[in-house]
Amino acid sequence: MIAEFTLRRCGPFRIAALVLLLFLLPGAGVVRAGEADVEDVRVERASGGTYTFHVTVRHADTGWDHYANAWTVHAPDGTLLGERVLYHPHVDEQPFTRSLSGVSIPSGVTRVLVKARDSQHGEGGRDFEVDLP
Repeated sequence: MIAEFTLRRCGPFRIAALVLLLFLLPGAGVVRAGEADVEDVRVERASGGTYTFHVTVRHADTGWDHYANAWTVHAPDGTLLGERVLYHPHVDEQPFTRSLSGVSIPSGVTRVLVKARDSQHGEGGRDFEVDLP
């Protein structure tokens, strides 16, 4: 009842100003960088039976407070097979590709899932499934 009364007494200009103020308050606006996405994966089989993954990630890194900080390789059952930690933001390098060698894949696994994560959301962006060579 109070909210209805208050909104009725406010003109359209005041309502717009209140909405704008909410977006300008620290932490109240829309997050500028979303979740990290895997855009491409290239896999090579090494002579020792392990694999090398070349993974392209896109994320709107804003600096040390919000950046893509890793990507991971998972078996179809969710088992973690490998992780490439990214130790710094890539603000001016998007998308970017980083590699991970020596990934052991269990016998019988022919397809893996690659996921990226960022420092604020964790995993949750676009994943990428890839068949092993």
